[in-house]
Amino acid sequence: MSVGGILRIVTDTPDRRRLGRLTIRPEAEPLAGRRVKKTEDEALLERPTPPEFLDTDPWRALRILSEFVEGFDAMAEVGPAISVFGSARTHRDDPYYAMARELGRKLAEAGYAVITGGGPGIMEAANRGCQEGGQLSIGCNIELPKEQGLNRYVDLGIEFRYFFARKVMFVKYADAFVIFPGGYGTLDELFEALTLIETRKVQDFPVILMGSDYWAGMLDWIRDTLLAHAAISKEDVALLRLTDSTDEAVRIIQAYARTHRDEADQVEPHTKPITRRDVQEPATKPEQAET
Repeated sequence: MSVGGILRIVTDTPDRRRLGRLTIRPEAEPLAGRRVKKTEDEALLERPTPPEFLDTDPWRALRILSEFVEGFDAMAEVGPAISVFGSARTHRDDPYYAMARELGRKLAEAGYAVITGGGPGIMEAANRGCQEGGQLSIGCNIELPKEQGLNRYVDLGIEFRYFFARKVMFVKYADAFVIFPGGYGTLDELFEALTLIETRKVQDFPVILMGSDYWAGMLDWIRDTLLAHAAISKEDVALLRLTDSTDEAVRIIQAYARTHRDEADQVEPHTKPITRRDVQEPATKPEQAET
């Protein structure tokens, strides 16, 4: 139909109904999987009972997006920061708790904020030390079946439902990772960081293991099994540092922040648990790289 020289397409006809940008015949509703009895405004303004939409994937995608937006907003003005990981089960009288608290304080005195998972144990210790040192103490907490609240030493707390959104905050705003003794969650963060560095998805920054006795077995396995089977390359052996000294950890972090990688690599060289000379060519090599 033409009105004033302008062509208008009329879609609301007796045999056809408009549905947003679509048109559909009512008889074709079962085939198209579309509901044509209500307009979009009607559907929007109707209160569902019960609210099944809260469990749908489109709504879940919006919640995920909101976690990234809120996290980015909260962390945007955070300056240099270090992500510290470790067990939530570490007691306050444990030597590693004291070590994490000391490291948090020394990092703060060196001008770094500290980012943790915001829970108890090692996370609490690092947040506590950072707060005592006068820098911003950050906790990225996660919703778990067994409720884990933020520890009392968190200055800036961010709550997450989804692990992957939380992990982005740990990586995006960190200048280094420091890994204290911990369980599956700690190992997950450790190997996630190594994978991102190895695949060049993030800038090369130090990953420091605290506690030589605790990590010795894992490092032996990396050296004797992963390297022996060519599961990792010679270049991958320099990604880890191992120390029992909080002062050494801070010096390594500062070196990477102030100099290029090649120069920083020479700072505290004795903290390298595996060196290139430890690597021997495997008897058999993989035919192609993993994807």
